[in-house]
Amino acid sequence: MLWLRGLRRGAGGWLGVALALGAAVLGTAPAARAQDPDRIFDKSTVWRPLTPNDKLVVYGIDDPEVEGVACWYTLPEKGGIKGTLGLAEDVSDISLACRQVGPVRFKDKFKQGEVVFSERRSLIFKSMQIVRGCDVKRNALIYMVYSDKVIQGSPKNSTSAVPLMPWGTEPPQKCSDFTK
Repeated sequence: MLWLRGLRRGAGGWLGVALALGAAVLGTAPAARAQDPDRIFDKSTVWRPLTPNDKLVVYGIDDPEVEGVACWYTLPEKGGIKGTLGLAEDVSDISLACRQVGPVRFKDKFKQGEVVFSERRSLIFKSMQIVRGCDVKRNALIYMVYSDKVIQGSPKNSTSAVPLMPWGTEPPQKCSDFTK
């Protein structure tokens, strides 16, 4: 039964196909993801005897538009029967840490608050967003993770800053030069 959880997370699998078809019928396209996150590790938080445990899972992603910046986020995943079948609504408690991991190179200009990564947190109504902005005064990229819900928003969020620093002999780029 563990394989069903994998179908719920990615764009592949029968659930992903069903959601894409449903979105096409309703006239809405699912949010495109630049990449799937790398699952780093997990830690069980609630033991369940016959079904998967509730867990905190750490994922890593690279910013698709800013080379040299990576983010890691931790989110809870429900176990049990509902979690295994992809029917449980995961809570909005998500933490975020972003760092410069190499020389920073911007691929294109970006808008303040542009979505870097998005993932569904329930079958239909809730999603998680990681967005990016530029603090021009301090020459830092600011990343914020939050969850949103169609009917009722979520005030839970986390923010991380990446000051743009020299890397080796390369001077730091200015994020203001790449902000629309």
